[in-house]
Amino acid sequence: VQLQASGGGLVQAGGSLRLSCAASEPTFRSSVMAWFRQAPGKEREFVASISSSGTGTSHANSLKGRFTISRDNAKNTVYLQMNSLKPEDTASYYCAAMRGFYTASEFVDYWGRGTLVTVSS
Repeated sequence: VQLQASGGGLVQAGGSLRLSCAASEPTFRSSVMAWFRQAPGKEREFVASISSSGTGTSHANSLKGRFTISRDNAKNTVYLQMNSLKPEDTASYYCAAMRGFYTASEFVDYWGRGTLVTVSS
């Protein structure tokens, strides 16, 4: 499975971005999908995950209310809507296919390439 993330860019604080992650295969539809991020000099951290059907989601506590994960299985795509962005949200964002509804990166089966989000103050 190949995962292609897109939608990153430069945005001012308080702005919004929507990231997309397109999967190369329909088997994606049976996978839990997630977003992680990694800021310069920091470890990669969990952002959000979504069940294969899309009915179950989990978001990092610190991001609840600002970030929302969703998916469109007909398009083999998972999204991350990011609102009220802050400079500390600056990071490379990675989508991932996971082997279960976990938050730890050790349970990732496939990583996509990161897409860089830069939030200016």
